[in-house]
Parts: sequence; C-alpha cells; structure tokens
Amino acid sequence: MADVMLPPEPSPWAIRWTRDGCAKLEEAGFLTERYELVEGSINRVGQNMPHATVDRLCLRALISVFGDEFVVTQASIDVRPEDNPTNEPMPDLIVLTRPSGQFDHYPKPHEIQLLIEVADSTIRFDLTTKAALYARAGIVEYWVATVNERTVTVHRNPVSSIYQEVSRLSENDAIAPISAPDKSIMLSELFPSPA
Repeated sequence: MADVMLPPEPSPWAIRWTRDGCAKLEEAGFLTERYELVEGSINRVGQNMPHATVDRLCLRALISVFGDEFVVTQASIDVRPEDNPTNEPMPDLIVLTRPSGQFDHYPKPHEIQLLIEVADSTIRFDLTTKAALYARAGIVEYWVATVNERTVTVHRNPVSSIYQEVSRLSENDAIAPISAPDKSIMLSELFPSPA
C-alpha cells in the first residue's frame, strides 16, 4: 500500500459551498461554466487537448470491455450521504452496474463499477482529496490516468477514507478491472502513440 499524504485543511475563513448553494448560483447566472463541487470547493471542469485525447482513448477501452451502454463521461455522481451536501464530483469516466438509460438520478456508489480521473494539472488532488472521497463512499475501484507520466494509479479495497490497495502501473502493463477479471486492458491503449 502506498503512503498517501492528504492536503492541508482549507482556511477556516474560506466559503464552503453546498449543492443547494451551487444550484442557487446557477439560477442567478453566476455559475455558467461546467463545474464540480468537491469538499465544498467549486472547481471549473475543462480539458486541454492532451487530456481530451486520453479521455477519448480511455472511453474506447472501457466500451470494448463493458459496452457503450454502461460507460458515461463527465456525469455527476453521489458519494457517501454524509458527504453529498458539499460534494458533487464529476469524474472523467464512470462504468455503471446497469445501462445508463436506466438512471434518472446521479449514480450512487453501489451503482458504480469503476471510476477514472484523467489528470494533468490535478494529479495531487485526484490522488489525495478525490481518492479519500471515493474511498469513503465505498467505490470499489478508482483509476487515475496521468497524461504526462503515462501511468495509471489503481485504487482498490476501500476502507474508511483509504484505499488499502494502491498500485502505480506504467503504460507497458495490463490490468483487468475487478468487475471484468477476464478482460485485460493494455494500458498503452489509454495514451496516444509517442510523437
């Protein structure tokens, strides 16, 4: 298990937003761009081209394993009920337990087989804050695909706010998702061919 250092606590004077507060900001026209809410902070969601490319390649690989009805991109999810008021994360990719057309609500942790965050400028945040949030929710498998390093950090076996199994794999490795143990993904498929 890799040691995980959590980021420092936010300033006691910082505004801690809630889902309800964000909805009111949207209605008033202040939140007009895509965003996610994590630990009470509003974070703009955007992608540069390398990030978008890795996103697309991850999507293609997941569809080949799970089918296109089970994989969605950039959709908000629910987390642990105690965390929901100040969290509405929007992972890059989500593998659901049933076809996406059957959902009329944000997927709950038990309805998620796998989450992937694609990281370039948010690596530390994805490996610490989001990993703790997803572990507390009991999300069984969480991957962080790093754009520039061309690695995937695999998180499994969540207990409280820590994933007990964390491994960092290179693009030369292969891995089978927990929910599809007979279908390995070559991690090089998740990254563009080197220039």
